Amino acid sequence: MNTRRTLAASAGAAAVLGPAAYLLFFRRWCLNWGARPDEVSVKLPGDELLPDTGLVTTRAITINAPAGAIWPWLAQMGSGRGGAYSYDWIENLLGLNMHSAGEILTEYQDIKVGDELPMGGDAQSMRVEVADPPRHLAVRSADHNWTWIFALRPEGESTRLISRNRIATKALAPANRLFYLLFMEPGSLLMERKMLLGIKQRAEHGEYGTGE
Repeated sequence: MNTRRTLAASAGAAAVLGPAAYLLFFRRWCLNWGARPDEVSVKLPGDELLPDTGLVTTRAITINAPAGAIWPWLAQMGSGRGGAYSYDWIENLLGLNMHSAGEILTEYQDIKVGDELPMGGDAQSMRVEVADPPRHLAVRSADHNWTWIFALRPEGESTRLISRNRIATKALAPANRLFYLLFMEPGSLLMERKMLLGIKQRAEHGEYGTGE
């Protein structure tokens, strides 16, 4: 009986302390991985598309390549296109048909406002709202509840790639907001960190070889 009580108490403590630790110590790092304070606060083209949002993530990475060598990898993203340069096997478990390209696909480079980027499966397509090569790309979901913005900022011979997600979570039920907080936020970091590193490797080394 004592063992059962101890296990129950431990489980209860973990259920309380785990979320508390995330909120206190890890959430800011999770939402702003790699980004500098000025990059988190800067206004980017496309921010105005979803001004009243419940969740904003700003993540960034330094790429040792000019913006013009990075833009083509952004332009071709999407299901059935260049993929997302993340964990294809995870995305394909969800039926998204993502296959990260290892080369620049010329047929997808003429990206412009109004184009639809498929996200795969039952996921909504993303409409291109800002296309300013090789500086800014912003896309928005069909229900207008999600925007994804990319900014390329030259720094000498390198470039900072900034990725910002704005998601409308205020209308969600409390249980769904809690799920977003504890599972979707860390999960998005896992996938987006891999994506940023994947773009970095491809841009720095030219054509990447075979796709993942």
